[in-house]
Amino acid sequence: MADAAGWRERARRVLAQNDRGGYTVPSPGLYPFQWNWDSAVVALGWMTFDESRAWRELDRLFEGQWDSGLLPHIVFHVPADTYFPGPGEWGTADRHHPPTSSISQPPLAATMVRMMSERAADPDLAKRAVAQLLPKLLAWHRWWFRDRDPEGTGLVATFHPWESGLDNSPAWDEPLAAVPPTSRAYARRDTGFVDAARRPRQADYDRYVYLMDFFRQTKFDPARIYAECPYRVADFGLNTILLRATDDLAELCHRHDEPGAAEEMGAAADRSRRALAGLWSEKSGVYVSRDTRTGRLLEARTHSTFLAWYGRVAHSVEVDRRLLAGCNDWLARVPQGLPSTHPDAPEFEPQRYWRGPVWPHMNWLIAQGLAEAGHAAPPTALRHSTRSLIARGGFREYFNPLTGEGYGGSDFSWTAAVTLFWCVPETIS
Repeated sequence: MADAAGWRERARRVLAQNDRGGYTVPSPGLYPFQWNWDSAVVALGWMTFDESRAWRELDRLFEGQWDSGLLPHIVFHVPADTYFPGPGEWGTADRHHPPTSSISQPPLAATMVRMMSERAADPDLAKRAVAQLLPKLLAWHRWWFRDRDPEGTGLVATFHPWESGLDNSPAWDEPLAAVPPTSRAYARRDTGFVDAARRPRQADYDRYVYLMDFFRQTKFDPARIYAECPYRVADFGLNTILLRATDDLAELCHRHDEPGAAEEMGAAADRSRRALAGLWSEKSGVYVSRDTRTGRLLEARTHSTFLAWYGRVAHSVEVDRRLLAGCNDWLARVPQGLPSTHPDAPEFEPQRYWRGPVWPHMNWLIAQGLAEAGHAAPPTALRHSTRSLIARGGFREYFNPLTGEGYGGSDFSWTAAVTLFWCVPETIS
């Protein structure tokens, strides 16, 4: 990426071509709607060259918020027939306009809002935008703590692998096996755009569809879902992102003269921080998730463990040492980036979605946390390897850590955004 200015311009063009009137689709065809955590990352990309458009991205996302506070993982602003499951499958059209899915995604938004406000060249615009978003962010976080942790454990539950953002991670193999496969017919659309060998398997999809139908059958009743859903996981990655976002939301409340809300969010973050420390696995030497239906730790070694620094999880000096050594070891075992599954694990598949490939936005989140914790070498290695992958493969969705080949959606929005604010920002030549 010697021509940094040229790469920035190409990245801006990707965002512009994926703009659908104030919101950004992840990739044409494959993902034709607005996705939750995608748009949070993308807003930070827009912030590097069009601040009003950046704030508009989040405004459009929150058009999908439910009265309960749920911010769904997809907002179906306009019809499109290239993606399954569409709005009719989720059964939400009579509950909300625009239609949405009925599950959420990792809550990056509050952290992105804080970062955007601190980078703003127009502080007055940023102050107005944050003031409008603050009650919506609070409602979403309260939804997480109320509906997804009704027992007050400090760890929220996910009820669908898609909520984690890491759809077919090996971490979900065991709890997903307890979900019955759907018995109804349906037609996937993703394998019409991407080689099936690089997407989740059909057996996984059969269970994804079963869970989606289950939510509709319960009429989206949170108490019933918590009690009856066959899939219920305390995901380390999502809970860590929620912890960081709740800390950031508390700070935003403090800055905007909301002391009661700031105290409320601070207390919620403290509960999460204490609970997350309990997800360290001595057996695997990493942080892991927990199947809360069985109580079992899910021992798969995934890159989510390295979000511990990003979330500012409280751990001992010894755990920090072991985690840092593990990160350096993973980086040394593959030519490119940080794979989503340990490269020595039997589940590692370097081409299949979240079972091995490198994801640019995850590299950034992990690098951000490492740098904030004072670990300088891995963030530099992660940024350089991410730049190399994008330079070779273009703005792809994810990359093979062994060959560097780009996979998934092309002209991918969050890859373009990560390029703008991290890989080749204006301050890096």
